[in-house]
Amino acid sequence: MSGALQGIRVLDFSAMIAGPYCGRLLADLGAEVIKLEPPGGDYMRTRPPLREGVSLYFGVLNAGKRSVALDLKHPDGAALARDLAAMADVVIENFRPGVMARLGLDYAALSAVNPRLVFCSISGYGQDGAFASLPAYAPIVQAASGYDLANLSHQDERERPLNTGMFLADYLTGVHAFGAVCAALVRRNRTGTGEAIDCAMMDAMLGMLAYEVGEAQEPQPNPRLLYKATRARDGFIMLAPISEANFAAMARVAGHPEWIGDPRYAGPARIKNWDALLAEMDRWAADKTVAECQAAMDAGGVPCSRFGTVAEVMASPYVTERGLFAEVAAGGTRFLATNPPFRMNGAASGARLPALGEDGRRVVAEILGRSPEDIERLIRAKILLEGKPAVPG
Repeated sequence: MSGALQGIRVLDFSAMIAGPYCGRLLADLGAEVIKLEPPGGDYMRTRPPLREGVSLYFGVLNAGKRSVALDLKHPDGAALARDLAAMADVVIENFRPGVMARLGLDYAALSAVNPRLVFCSISGYGQDGAFASLPAYAPIVQAASGYDLANLSHQDERERPLNTGMFLADYLTGVHAFGAVCAALVRRNRTGTGEAIDCAMMDAMLGMLAYEVGEAQEPQPNPRLLYKATRARDGFIMLAPISEANFAAMARVAGHPEWIGDPRYAGPARIKNWDALLAEMDRWAADKTVAECQAAMDAGGVPCSRFGTVAEVMASPYVTERGLFAEVAAGGTRFLATNPPFRMNGAASGARLPALGEDGRRVVAEILGRSPEDIERLIRAKILLEGKPAVPG
């Protein structure tokens, strides 16, 4: 099946995570995504984990794209990028605000020659205003947004914000950018004109803090109900008895049907006595394995899960049933990359990861119609990097 975005051409100037993830989702829906990289490549190409010199981290974010390595600091390189943008439907970029304008590649310049262009800028704090120039990576924005301190307030006996190695702000912003680009393409089909999208990581993080935004305006007298791990004999399980039916089922499985009528656990009182209830569940699980706990809760209809590792989940029947991974060829190796996190006809991971600049010659020839002599001149001048094709072993 052809993807929903078949025939859409995307010029992806972005690097690191947020922009590339947006581009990756567009590629998964059938768009032709051309990743424009500097001669040294996206920094993520060198990040571990590495397999035979290929970054699997980079690969998951960029599978299914074409790679063109171009020196944008050279006038001829910037001119090539402008020519490609004139033939594109979408541009994605996550440079610091102002960089694309200095290169002559901002929305004003490109829309003048391509009024149908959808131009998506991703940054930490937006494209203008007093904060636009601040450097921003996901850990910085997660700290600035209030997320980290809100999360700290939910932890027991901790005084320092939690360590972070998971970049929520990047992936969340990439998903928002993907949705905005798709919406802008729909509107373009109605109006015939493109538009500029300003997608900020700070805005994305605040947007996911719905309770915290409400609580900041209307402080609550009681702490928020927190879901905590229940300790079994050989590990932990997560219980989430959210509804009254869930709670009653959990009480019965735990051998305490009397809890159902206990005033300590009736309605709002349960929130006040939540920690005492979880302590009871710790006692129930203490002499049982995680597998025994989960089997009992599953049989009783209680929302429950063991804590699994990513490797365990990747090997699970669920992942196989859902088809969550695709095998991607890169150089002499292969690896698994996530498929899109939604099911629809024609949505699937790309089958290849290009080497740096692998598609430069073909893209410039096929899309721009440049002559072989002109392409050789660009390569000799190191304006266009000629990459080696990635041939799977």
